[in-house]
Amino acid sequence: MSHRSGYVNIIGSPNVGKSTLMNAVVGEKLSIITSKAQTTRHLIHGIINGEDYQIVFSDTPGVVNAAYKLHDHMMKFVQTALQDADVILFITDVKEKEMNHQKTLEIIQKMDVPVILLINKIDLVDQERVEEQMAHWKAIIPRAEIMPISALHEFNLEQVMNKVKELLPEGPPFFPKDELTDRSTRFFVAEIIREKIFMNFDKEIPYSCEVKVESFEEEEKITRIRAIIYVERESQKGILIGHKGAGLKKIGTQARKDIEAFIDKKVFLETYIKVDKDWRKDGKKLKSFGY
Repeated sequence: MSHRSGYVNIIGSPNVGKSTLMNAVVGEKLSIITSKAQTTRHLIHGIINGEDYQIVFSDTPGVVNAAYKLHDHMMKFVQTALQDADVILFITDVKEKEMNHQKTLEIIQKMDVPVILLINKIDLVDQERVEEQMAHWKAIIPRAEIMPISALHEFNLEQVMNKVKELLPEGPPFFPKDELTDRSTRFFVAEIIREKIFMNFDKEIPYSCEVKVESFEEEEKITRIRAIIYVERESQKGILIGHKGAGLKKIGTQARKDIEAFIDKKVFLETYIKVDKDWRKDGKKLKSFGY
């Protein structure tokens, strides 16, 4: 029996449903999901294994025009995903008419890698609108296989998976067959904490925050975690802490529950806040955060 394997990389504008799709097809919550754009900052791999195939899905940051060095690093993840792809899952939604980063679209148009173009959130509109979107995007990327989906409701995802398997090149697996992701537990702990910041705070606060797990100590009955939340200004620190520490306590409580579910073990979580006004602009600091 021949074996197929390949990198299937999810590309698209912010907030079109890339992370929702990734989590749905992998069957685990690997990427954080909120209603705010630019939630995903890293390249995250989710691995699906079958007897005769291995699919390495890559969730990428939404394509953006860089305003900070952070954005430059995020776009490098996107560029890497384009270069490594055996199949591209180009995801848009029922409202988007034009990808917000024209250069990325032009690269995809010129590539000879198979493209599956997914029109997401079809549960929000009628059939006529879906057909209009399908025709619109077929004109932009004629060679793409276009499929309407609802990632949130997992509609049509089985058909997407069947098409992906069909397009995979023959080859051995890239990772051990029992692996779900190539990212560490520490990485996902930091992402869970960052998700809670996105969920509970508005405006510039979530975008000005980064999380680093400073210590991760596994004991027999409990895992002790210390995490630092970095912000850019003292005023942001005050907002996150909240009245009598209520804001930081809420983040910690919500995150601890999700971390316990993720690692299947009791967790003692300590969270602290530090001000670092240059973290989004400093290459060395970004590298220390994994960018």
